[in-house]
Amino acid sequence: MEQAKDRLVFATARLNQARQAIDSGGAPAAVAHLRAAEGAVAQAAVFLDGVDRLAAELDEAAALVPAALTGAEAERAGAADRLPDVPAGEAHSRLLHADAVLASVRGELTAGRPYDPLDLLRRVVRAAAPLAMGRTGVLSAAALLTARSATAAAAGYVTTHRGAVGAAARTLLAEAERLLAAPAPADHLHADALAREARELAEHDVRARGNPYADLDARASGTAGAVLGGILLPVALPTGVPLAFGGPATRERRAVPTA
Repeated sequence: MEQAKDRLVFATARLNQARQAIDSGGAPAAVAHLRAAEGAVAQAAVFLDGVDRLAAELDEAAALVPAALTGAEAERAGAADRLPDVPAGEAHSRLLHADAVLASVRGELTAGRPYDPLDLLRRVVRAAAPLAMGRTGVLSAAALLTARSATAAAAGYVTTHRGAVGAAARTLLAEAERLLAAPAPADHLHADALAREARELAEHDVRARGNPYADLDARASGTAGAVLGGILLPVALPTGVPLAFGGPATRERRAVPTA
């Protein structure tokens, strides 16, 4: 929520600067400020929509966990007969792992303590996957939900931190989105893993980038966050660091003073 507020504060400041530019006859500068405000409002919406989306996903996951757990236990009960081509040692290892994970999930579910339903659902799905998952429809639905949640979260993070996120995270996210559209539960499992890895890489990129423009906020509130979000592009020039303004999908951006 704080990041959404930061973007809206920035948007308000840029709208005010656009009005001032229009009053002084500076139409090009006004357009640049308006584009920056547009990008900031769009990113604020991404932050807020992400909160609402996650709340809905948590509710959906909480309702699905008991059925998914029962479905996974049913898969496990007949798994030995469905793994004839798997070496005995490997099959035994899969069954032991599934038993441990499912028992742990059931324990957390019945302990009466707070838990993350998406995390429990993901653990159930991954425990059942080596047991020829796909026969039970509820597990397919659970795999789709966890993949959709992880992919949306990664996409939102990349969108709102695009000034720092590199190509590796973007590539993984694109592949996760492609797999999410596929019909097979195995593809959804892969999409979930790729999306989570993309999010981790993106967060690493942001940490590595740091906040070299934090001092800009002293002159223009929200500017550092706008640079991190890719709304403003820092252009290194001998005379200083002017900023290029652009909206959420703008390719052509204009360099203008920050104040």
